[in-house]
Amino acid sequence: MKFLLVLAVVLVAFWIWRNNRLNERPGAPPPRGPGKPVAMVACDHCGTHLPEAEVVRGQQGVYCCQEHRRQNEGASP
Repeated sequence: MKFLLVLAVVLVAFWIWRNNRLNERPGAPPPRGPGKPVAMVACDHCGTHLPEAEVVRGQQGVYCCQEHRRQNEGASP
């Protein structure tokens, strides 16, 4: 029984050592860090914040969806 326990510990240690060596290869690409910050804007109707690239622009401001633009500006689709 002691032999099986020692064998299990040795196998786990070998597995951990092997995984650490694979992550340190010189040809491997570096891990990706966080992306660049994105400007956030608030919907003029409900106040929900969303990325500036995803807003719906209207004559009186920016909105999170077409429905909120229609409600605030009284515009038809």
